[in-house]
Amino acid sequence: MNIKEAKEQIKNAMKAYFTKNKYGGYVIPIEKQRPVFLMGPPGIGKTAIMEQIASELGVGLVSYSMTHHTRQSALGLPFIVKKEYAGEVYDVSEYTMSEIIASVYDTISETGYKEGILFLDEINCVSETLAPSMLQFLQYKIFGRHHVPDGWIVVTAGNPPEYNNSVREFDIVTWDRLKRIDIEPNFDVWKEYAYKIGVHASILSYLEIKKADFYKIETTVDGKSFVTARGWSDLSDMIQLYELHNIPVNENLVKQYIQNAKIAKDFAIYYDLFNKYKADYKIEAILAGKATEELVNRAKNARFDERLSLLSLLVDGILTYLREVYMQEGVLTELIPAIQAMQPEFSKVKEDFASIVEKQVELKRKTLLAKKRASSLSEDDMDKINGTIAILEEERELILKECPSDGAGAFKLLKKDFEKRKKTLGKTAKEAGEKLSCLFQYCEEAFGDGQELLILVTELTLSYYGTHYISRYGCQEYFKHNKELLFYERQKEIIKEVQTISLMDI
Repeated sequence: MNIKEAKEQIKNAMKAYFTKNKYGGYVIPIEKQRPVFLMGPPGIGKTAIMEQIASELGVGLVSYSMTHHTRQSALGLPFIVKKEYAGEVYDVSEYTMSEIIASVYDTISETGYKEGILFLDEINCVSETLAPSMLQFLQYKIFGRHHVPDGWIVVTAGNPPEYNNSVREFDIVTWDRLKRIDIEPNFDVWKEYAYKIGVHASILSYLEIKKADFYKIETTVDGKSFVTARGWSDLSDMIQLYELHNIPVNENLVKQYIQNAKIAKDFAIYYDLFNKYKADYKIEAILAGKATEELVNRAKNARFDERLSLLSLLVDGILTYLREVYMQEGVLTELIPAIQAMQPEFSKVKEDFASIVEKQVELKRKTLLAKKRASSLSEDDMDKINGTIAILEEERELILKECPSDGAGAFKLLKKDFEKRKKTLGKTAKEAGEKLSCLFQYCEEAFGDGQELLILVTELTLSYYGTHYISRYGCQEYFKHNKELLFYERQKEIIKEVQTISLMDI
């Protein structure tokens, strides 16, 4: 199965394992909860989906690699430090399995997450001496004397032996303790994730043209040659930073991440071509509805690979605006309960109203730290909380400047500020919608009713920010070209989630 299907399988398993009976105990006792085992090639995104699952389900995540552990470390030797968790004393030292269990209890103590995921990577690379202890752990969730706390499920991962010389084959007894999920690379599925994390448009465009270059591992006379999803993602991060600092992106950089000489060279050449298209086609002019006849004719007469590159540039451009709408909306949604919580507090004091706002700032900061510690925070969620903190700090300064005479006056200031920000959101959403319409109009002029329009609709459907915006604000041109209603068939869960959001009056 692909990584997206594997993610759903793990989430379903967690929901089942977290089910409690009428007495508050787990329906499936922890020792009966089979650990999940993700079997798949390296760099496919196994660790990434664990972070997504923790964020989406609101649970903790503790991750460890098993490659350096031995039987001695499994038993917790040597003992260095004693720590107390939930009334029990644990011996903890670095590079021991007791350290892993201690980290779970630390996460519970520091974040309050009583349920979570203990993710053990490269579990099939453990030493032979550790195998008996691992079998005990897989069956009873115990390392020596150290027990995984109730409410924390175990997910493990490993690579097939053809990818890793350190892999040892599990016997039937071990496999019979696991929920095995085999994963294969899939570019179309990865692309949805890539849009969400902002993978560079040149990479998405290149891989759309050459999908076979997405994931490849070969044995040559010079050794292993490989390209992985992780490699493309990491290269994207570096390209964006190089562009930020005006550092040239060349084949020497690409080869550091794409360790297949031919693919690295091909992409480096394509990257230069992609930048030429970016310079030639005035993307902002197109999105502003100011495309010249020359720009229309060039696209109309372009080869298909150039058209794909142009579509990638256009989608990347519009998603910048659609993401801004999503983030502004998310920050305001996050801000509502904070302002509502302050209203009764204002009525309890006669002055120093700014200190009440400061308390909300501190609460948000603590939430941010707890979610970071629990590894259950997506980049978007982090931006939302940081954006909310920034607004609260501005509102604190507003109160200090205006010096309201009573609590009602202080709350009125915050409500007025919130309404102002709602209007800004409305303006941002309207401008984004106008740019989206201009995008479709340009493509209609350049491509007629060709397959490029279907590609555009599909790319917007795949993008989380595209589906979020269209489900809330609509787009006539989108629905005009989406005759089969792909959006509603493929994004039902997103629509349901988005439509429950309401920026209600405070």
